[in-house]
Amino acid sequence: MEQAMAVVGMMAGRAQRERAESFRDHNRTVFEQQRRARRGPTPEIFFTKHIDNSRIVKADDPVHRREMRSFTIAMSLLFLLVMTYVWQHFSSIEMGYSIESQKQQVEHLREENRQLRLTEAQLSDPDRIDKIARQLGLDTPQPGQVVRPDGSFTNNGPVLAESNVPSAVLQ
Repeated sequence: MEQAMAVVGMMAGRAQRERAESFRDHNRTVFEQQRRARRGPTPEIFFTKHIDNSRIVKADDPVHRREMRSFTIAMSLLFLLVMTYVWQHFSSIEMGYSIESQKQQVEHLREENRQLRLTEAQLSDPDRIDKIARQLGLDTPQPGQVVRPDGSFTNNGPVLAESNVPSAVLQ
């Protein structure tokens, strides 16, 4: 019985090979006929054969599903860790740029403040003010021309030093 099955299997294998060879020979002859019938270098056109796999149902594998779920969780955690690191790294770089910008701004303001103090010192120089006043035709004040904010007059004569102590300090 086994020998009969083996003989039938061999005959079926031989028939399949012969059929495959006949298909191969048929395709080769058709291709040669098409090639001869072509006029010039025209491209070959092959049409796709649409296969309907809508009736195929994939068997559910709980082990594979569990493996994929654990893999997805692990990759999500790894992604979150990497994104946290990247966020911190870029935040520190941005903060460094901000600090450098503010340092430059402070230096600029210090230089500007120094320039303004220098300009103030130059403009408030008594010799310069006196020189400008003389150019404008101003002269030293005569006795009785200067009035103080408290309403008293000054004379250009010698003045004795006085000490005005507020009454709140004396009590």
